[in-house]
Amino acid sequence: MEDTTTIFGIRTVIEAIQSEKNIDKVYIQKGLSNPLFQELLSLLNKKGFNISYVPVEKLQKLTQGNHQGVVAKISPIEFPDMEETIQKVLDNLETTPLFLLLDQITDARNFGAIIRTAECCGVHAIIVQNKGGAPVNADTVKTSAGAVFNIPICKVNHIKDAIYYLQGSGVNVVAATEKSEVSIYETNLNQPTALVMGSEGRGINPSVLKIVNDKAKLPMFGSIGSLNVSVACGAFLYEIVRQRS
Repeated sequence: MEDTTTIFGIRTVIEAIQSEKNIDKVYIQKGLSNPLFQELLSLLNKKGFNISYVPVEKLQKLTQGNHQGVVAKISPIEFPDMEETIQKVLDNLETTPLFLLLDQITDARNFGAIIRTAECCGVHAIIVQNKGGAPVNADTVKTSAGAVFNIPICKVNHIKDAIYYLQGSGVNVVAATEKSEVSIYETNLNQPTALVMGSEGRGINPSVLKIVNDKAKLPMFGSIGSLNVSVACGAFLYEIVRQRS
């Protein structure tokens, strides 16, 4: 079974959007400009799809066909509505809600590793942005060991939209950041919690850090001073498991 489907050609991608296919990411050749392309671009922006502008060599690696400067990836999973997903979790009184928010994780393998750990730790849903993050592609599926099919992944226009909604629903939002003076081991995670993890290079967006309820860090004793985001995420999630066990 193919983990993800590659489609290409401007008209093909337009038709896929109009028939509401689950498009995860669109790659566009730099410098394209014609009426049909403008029609496609208008649709992409209206729907808020994840777009990357790339050199033609990148497109030629993605497909051997006549791509016309546009290649799209159709996700192997559905992305459920965030509000409905959160409410369903909150309505289940048997477990303490746990959500994971990813602020533009860009590497597909990191994304897959995080999904795998999240599923093992009982995360009820993962929330990502429409734009700027890694797609759910074959690498993601493989690295997640199939966990991508077992946990809801929701998409929002901006991660702040999810934070405000979660806070309004009584969920404590905790940012994983080295900028905190408080250790994760000093943070109360035995309550409805949403953990925010930042991107590989930038970390969590400063505008996001301003609105979270709490910030927490992992103690670091080496000279490097930082962990791979999937490793750090695992450490945070297993502290949540420990506190709740």
